[in-house]
Amino acid sequence: MSRQPEVLWAQRSEKVYLTISLPDAKDVSLKCDPDGVFNFSAIGVNGDPFSVTLQLYGNVIPEVCRDLYRCKTNIGSRIILCSIQKEQRGWWPRILKSEEKPAPYLKVDWNKWCDEDDEEYSDSDDGGVAYTGDDDESSDDGGMLYLPDLEKARGN
Repeated sequence: MSRQPEVLWAQRSEKVYLTISLPDAKDVSLKCDPDGVFNFSAIGVNGDPFSVTLQLYGNVIPEVCRDLYRCKTNIGSRIILCSIQKEQRGWWPRILKSEEKPAPYLKVDWNKWCDEDDEEYSDSDDGGVAYTGDDDESSDDGGMLYLPDLEKARGN
């Protein structure tokens, strides 16, 4: 039976950001469907399987829109960062479609959080959210892989 890693989330009017905490993850698999189903699986450092399936609140533009920079991911040594384009611009009242209390592994990412009133638009693809790579230097999209590129990198 697989375990669930900690998943942090934040949003902007056009995007959802998911940060999956799983140090030294191997065999990482990510999939984002248009109806908002997000699937993640990987093997942890001790060989334990980890997986998460989230039914996001709204529809998203899946990874097939590579040329428009819609869904991106960055796999670091400690975390996996995902930036997912919403199908319709606007603020979701919650991350999941279900109105039930979210699982304890799903938490708000207060480091990336922005109130709807305070959202400032920038010229960067990700609304000014800086991603931190393995070297802990911030950059806008440095090191981000598009999901189809991830498949190629894994040899699938």
